Amino acid sequence: MTTPTTPPNAAPVNRSHPVAFDTVLVANRGEIAVRVMRTLRAMGIRCVAVYSDADADARHVREADVAVRLGPAPARESYLDIDKVVDAAVRTGAQAVHPGYGFLSENAAFAAALAAAGVVFLGPPARAIEVMGDKITAKNTVAAFDVPVVPGIAEPGLSDADLIAAAVEIGYPVLVKPSAGGGGKGMRRVEDPAQLPAALASARREAAAAFGDDTLFLERFVTRPRHIEVQILADRFGTVIHLGERECSLQRRHQKVIEEAPSPLLDDATRARIGAAACNTARSVNYVGAGTVEFIVSADRPDEFFFMEMNTRLQVEHPVTEMVTGIDLVECQVRVAAGQKIGVSQDDIRLVGHAVEARVYAEDPGRGFLPTGGTVLTLREPKGQGVRVDSGLRVGTVIGSDYDPMLSKVIAHGPDREAALTRLDRALADTVLLGVTSNIGFLRMLLADADVAAGRLDTGLLDRRVADFTPAPVGDAEFVAAAARHWLDRWPAPGSDPWDVPTGWRLGAHAPTTVRLAAGERIRHVHLTGTPSAATVRLDDGDGTASALTVTGDGDLLTLTRDGVRASYLVVSDGEEIWVAGDAGAAPLRIVAETSVRGGGEQLGDAEIRSPMPGSVIAVPAARGATVAAGAPVVVVEAMKMEHTLTAPVAGIVEILVDPGAQVRLDQPLARIHPADTEPKDAEREGNPA
Repeated sequence: MTTPTTPPNAAPVNRSHPVAFDTVLVANRGEIAVRVMRTLRAMGIRCVAVYSDADADARHVREADVAVRLGPAPARESYLDIDKVVDAAVRTGAQAVHPGYGFLSENAAFAAALAAAGVVFLGPPARAIEVMGDKITAKNTVAAFDVPVVPGIAEPGLSDADLIAAAVEIGYPVLVKPSAGGGGKGMRRVEDPAQLPAALASARREAAAAFGDDTLFLERFVTRPRHIEVQILADRFGTVIHLGERECSLQRRHQKVIEEAPSPLLDDATRARIGAAACNTARSVNYVGAGTVEFIVSADRPDEFFFMEMNTRLQVEHPVTEMVTGIDLVECQVRVAAGQKIGVSQDDIRLVGHAVEARVYAEDPGRGFLPTGGTVLTLREPKGQGVRVDSGLRVGTVIGSDYDPMLSKVIAHGPDREAALTRLDRALADTVLLGVTSNIGFLRMLLADADVAAGRLDTGLLDRRVADFTPAPVGDAEFVAAAARHWLDRWPAPGSDPWDVPTGWRLGAHAPTTVRLAAGERIRHVHLTGTPSAATVRLDDGDGTASALTVTGDGDLLTLTRDGVRASYLVVSDGEEIWVAGDAGAAPLRIVAETSVRGGGEQLGDAEIRSPMPGSVIAVPAARGATVAAGAPVVVVEAMKMEHTLTAPVAGIVEILVDPGAQVRLDQPLARIHPADTEPKDAEREGNPA
């Protein structure tokens, strides 16, 4: 949450006036459901949550006053089922429903169904949703209110021949866009007239598959485009104001990643003009409530802007507007829907300071932004002056693949843009999320980019920077911390069999506990001898020099003093993985094998062979159940027309998990080596381990 400060603006609506709603259902999940409930509770309104089976123990369910199960995990059987959501509202006595964003938030049929049930929809009229949900109709509607639109052709039922003919007059490059939907699906940039027929055919296929509608239109492609949107607020009495603009140009494949308010591009005169155009857009459909009008602006001609679309809901990035205005947009939505008038004029709205938001996703930037998942083992979210976190996370949250991978939003406010960027970077550095791989390291790389710092943005910048990202390497210190956690967790209670104490004591030379760990493609052996208060540690297989080490554990916090240098890490174990968070970020390390305390160097843990990349199994040289030596070939994987022979990391008995011809994914287990557990020698048994 933001540290309380004096808001720069008076609330647009009367905050002391009671509203007619004592119960509101939030028809969403995750961070937006938690955020909406925060305002509802502050207003004294009872909160009703809905959930699927996948979210039965989610944070938004726990924080609600009442929670209603909708159905199985698939959204179409739960969060997108209009009848179930409306029934939940009626059964719980909710007088209104807040849709959040996504799911049913821009569904005119949902708004109509609520109205038929006597429940207020905390959004605009159904007609506004319908008009703005069709890009062709929206473009023609706003143009009639003198809102500038991108030159192009936008009419229902255009054939490919119509579009090809119009492109000549519009001028290349052109942008092919579907009339329905969003998120960049079906969009094609075409530079050469010869490429247009194929682009139209593929765009129609993608639009039909994604939206059930293959209607297309054409626009001139704006060079070095910037995505700037304006927050508007309108009441039932015809008053429309705007709350400034947001810069949303940092996108990856048309999905926003970092947003800020105000835009560093616009001057005061352009800000007033684009705000007026946004208000006219709202007036064109008799809009009521909070909404966002999106414009495209050329970085080369910042005084020229064109209407793109209107989002008839609360936006993901609404917190940056709240932080520079001091206005709670959710409260405004509730009060306007309850019939209150907007009590301020446009001249009363001021933007104070600067705010920047970063979206934290469950994805792996080091592997092409593939979605990730897992269980949140440890969570530390940043706090402090000017820092706000909108999050649906808690320890124990299971992140699956059923829904959007956005986990939370970290927002920072400062007196100017430089201060806000610096504060956001510090907040991201202070964020600890163990158990789920995220994009936090990538976000910090973007904030450090020279063009981002200077405000030289466009919608292609982030995609151009993706290739520059290299995950922070897992260093020796992290390997030692992971091994030390595993070693410390194995320390038995006082009075246990002294042979089970992992000191490494022997009659002859001490036998260390050795933990073989993998982080990506890097594998290290960590050898530990002694006690936590007086240990030695050596890396790899005898080439390194032993260091003096002390280990102190306090919950997930592990403090290591290595050769007099003290450092602390958050370290938590989840079965075969050990997550370590230090100054370089958070990373999982995988336990490959471990030496026995009793066995004088024999292996205890199973060694797993995983696929280094997606591919197919073309051979399995090792027989199932056979005994193999370390280095023996076990599985051969073919990927990108190259063969990769995967060998046994240790000697032992082979368990084969795949057959020849199997298609395998990255990191999929292919085989396990089960080392034999040998008993200690008789001479060692007779010695005194004390």
